[in-house]
Amino acid sequence: MTATDDLPATALPPPPAAERRSPGVKLLIALLLAVMLSVPLFAVYLLVWDRQSQADTARTSIVAGWGAPQRLAGPVLVIPYQAQSTETVTENGRATTRVVTVERELTLAPDKADLTTSVDPERRRKSIYEAVIYTATASGNVSFSLPTDMARSGVEAGQLQLARAELRFGLADPRGLVGSPPAVTVAGRAAALRPGRGPAETGGAGFVSPVDASALATGTIPVSFRFAFRGNGSLALLPQAGDTRWQVTSPWLSPGFSGGFLPVARQIRGSTDAKPGFDATWRVGNLALGRALVSTGEVAGGSVDPVSRTPDAAVPAGDYEARVDLVSPVDLYSQVNRSVKYGFLFIGFTFAAFLMFDVIAGVRVAMPEYFLVGIGLVLFFVMLLAFSEVIGFAAAYLVAAGAIIGLLAAYSAAVLRSWQRGGIIAALLSGLYAVLYVLLSLEAYSLLIGSVLLFIALAGVMYVTRRLDWSGVRAA
Repeated sequence: MTATDDLPATALPPPPAAERRSPGVKLLIALLLAVMLSVPLFAVYLLVWDRQSQADTARTSIVAGWGAPQRLAGPVLVIPYQAQSTETVTENGRATTRVVTVERELTLAPDKADLTTSVDPERRRKSIYEAVIYTATASGNVSFSLPTDMARSGVEAGQLQLARAELRFGLADPRGLVGSPPAVTVAGRAAALRPGRGPAETGGAGFVSPVDASALATGTIPVSFRFAFRGNGSLALLPQAGDTRWQVTSPWLSPGFSGGFLPVARQIRGSTDAKPGFDATWRVGNLALGRALVSTGEVAGGSVDPVSRTPDAAVPAGDYEARVDLVSPVDLYSQVNRSVKYGFLFIGFTFAAFLMFDVIAGVRVAMPEYFLVGIGLVLFFVMLLAFSEVIGFAAAYLVAAGAIIGLLAAYSAAVLRSWQRGGIIAALLSGLYAVLYVLLSLEAYSLLIGSVLLFIALAGVMYVTRRLDWSGVRAA
């Protein structure tokens, strides 16, 4: 008779008296083994973290030289002016106060900005890793005018050196500027451009155009622009105008909207639609920004090297930005990482089933057999991670679950001396893997489903063992 022939529990020879253990001792052994398996489970968690770090490194190498996640700011009109300032100096041991003339800058935000950006994304792969890059085209029309209450800013209109004004555009990583040079027209005339000296919101990165803003003394100055740039992952706008309207269009199917301002209108179309992708429109006023259209400050020193600078340096937090992320629909590493956290659930349920066969049906399960089954359960998460990187999370889940269920079902049939009992273990694991997939898909209800499942399992164990003598005293 083979090890997997179905035998009634009464046909099994009882172990020698010296080898008999009480159900309570068997329970403690199973708990001890479950705790020991926390070490390989933690190792799997570290493996997921390491693979995710490698993926991040690979994505960085894929997008190197293409362009960083981009932030747009401006344009703003910066006008130098001279002001009187007092300073106290010590001469011959005596404090002397004197008046000096200093040069400062007045930054004027547009009254209104109508901006449009089209984003053309692309997936690029390196080995098994993937990154999302894009080429975008930004265009817009803005208008500048001096406020009627200039005196409130502490600057008289006569102090402004309008002929020396600068029109500053912000782009977080100017290395991403591609194609034809940016085209900027001021009051219908093409403007010459220079690198660097962008707004403070992009850490000085961007480009600048010297303009003669003398027309501000009597009216408004209209500005239009258009330029192409490259980036990866995300695109953000730091609105500054009195009324900013920003429209973004892209064929990307799974955008993520974040930042301090969300779109006032958006439309996401699926791959089967005539024009797949999304359209989103933001509308932000300077009252929401909590800032005036006019600000003053010291002259910014020097220009920013567009190559050697760190793209994200000195960029403020995203509380006052509108942002769209070109996200991947499934982050497989976060999915695998979450599944590993349920590893003890698998080990606990499976060990409980083996323990019930041991103490109720009389089928003795040795300590190494518990351990091998536990290692098989841990191996599922390693296989899930390995296959996910190649064939995707859903397909990898089916492959890994099917392999482990088949392996442990066959082994359980031999250990428990019955194909029927092995089938029960297979059914238990199939149910657990199905529930885990649901938990990973329904993140909001994972705690609720998990707690109900644990309650049912505890109730079942309590019912089956309600008359069991855990100490073995009565059996003796």
